[in-house]
Amino acid sequence: MIRKPGLSCVTDGGTRCGAVMQNGGAEPFASLAGALRVSLPEPTRIGHGLMKSFLAFALALACGAALAQNAPQEPAPASRVALVDRIVAVVNKEVITQFELSQRVDRVEKELRRRGTPLPDPGEMQRGVLERLITEKVQMQFAKETGIRVEDLDLDRTINRVAENNKLSLTEFRQKLESDGVRFDQFREELRNEITLSRLREREVNSKITVSDSEIDTFLADQAEHKDTATEYNIAHILVRVPEQASPEQLQTLRSRTEEALKRIKDGSDFAQVAATYSDAPDALQGGSMGWRSQERVPELFVAALAKLKPGEVSDILRSPAGFHVLKLVDVRGAGAPLLVDQAHIRHILIRTNELVSEEDAKRKLLQLRERIVNGTSFAELARLNSDDSSASRGGDLGWIYPGDTVPEFERGFIELKPMEISQPVKTPFGWHLIQVLERRTTDMSSDRQRIEARKALLDRKSDEAYQEWLRQLRDRAYVELRLQEG
Repeated sequence: MIRKPGLSCVTDGGTRCGAVMQNGGAEPFASLAGALRVSLPEPTRIGHGLMKSFLAFALALACGAALAQNAPQEPAPASRVALVDRIVAVVNKEVITQFELSQRVDRVEKELRRRGTPLPDPGEMQRGVLERLITEKVQMQFAKETGIRVEDLDLDRTINRVAENNKLSLTEFRQKLESDGVRFDQFREELRNEITLSRLREREVNSKITVSDSEIDTFLADQAEHKDTATEYNIAHILVRVPEQASPEQLQTLRSRTEEALKRIKDGSDFAQVAATYSDAPDALQGGSMGWRSQERVPELFVAALAKLKPGEVSDILRSPAGFHVLKLVDVRGAGAPLLVDQAHIRHILIRTNELVSEEDAKRKLLQLRERIVNGTSFAELARLNSDDSSASRGGDLGWIYPGDTVPEFERGFIELKPMEISQPVKTPFGWHLIQVLERRTTDMSSDRQRIEARKALLDRKSDEAYQEWLRQLRDRAYVELRLQEG
């Protein structure tokens, strides 16, 4: 139980909490969560980041404890009560507070302004953002219940990669976040949640999708038949999700909502603004943008509709198991990735870091090895003696590498190297590397490789549809009580 001496609560149907300002100015709930403190008449909105749900739940617990133990005999004067927060939704056994919602709405508004997207109606946007918070919370609860965890070490490695991708040191990256009004600990927890949701989707959806050999054969035959036609689409969409066992009345209501969205678009409203207002898809707050998709990665239902559209046009309403869709073809371009690809024959030396080998030690050792190689020592021999990779016995030889075969940091390390050139030390999640390109070639993808790529494309196509269906079912099973209109 969370307690704070000298704290009292007032309640309004169990949905509002307040702290009595004693002696003319004690800060409400200061020790519980400074980020929860707000000033009247409106909650303070912090630009980026989610309020952690356990803080919201702790707030509710604190109010209950204080009410039970410190309730005054007479109501406190109204002028001495400050509204701290209120519950806007109950999701299973957890709550979403107005503070959480206000933070997310503020972040969405800033993102829409950055993209130049007109802001939706405030009430519609608030309801849409709340629905997405509910969907996120349901997934996080399921992940926790089923044992998905992101260890601090994995999280730290990911943060380091994010910093490197932004060409910043970890210290510079942290300073950049804080200058943008984002607390580093807040960023860490948001990133932890993103990784958790990604792992959840991989386990519950992607790992259960199968692609048969006959599907691959059909895909490759179709690709060969249409290799000279435009097969890549830049798509935006709106999804109005339909519950699994929706009644006829619910179906009509949701279809009417979709028709209203389509009418607004045809009447000249900005598609991105309408998507942010009406869509239940995860990308709704990015204007519904799905980005560029090769034809094989687009659901078959969409392909048929897109074939009838010109760039800038919008489809009629489409019905899938997930709900009602409206598509916009933003642009279209020529045939997808050619079968001719550039390959590089690579070898490397890997030094892993651990308790005994620091980052600086690993980098310094590789610089010394590089100097020896440049001065004539055999790369292969030094790889056999020093590399921590399984390729050491082969002199560090990784064979012919296709684009995308290695982690991005490694690929960036050799992409510009000329044959026989040696890189400077390159850091990846596995450690530090010296990389040498032995030779380069442009080659037609082998038959086996084409089948691997075809399987990946079909998995991507099926994954999008399966994820929306799984998400709908998970949401339908959850107990959700909306209190947004209360108070």
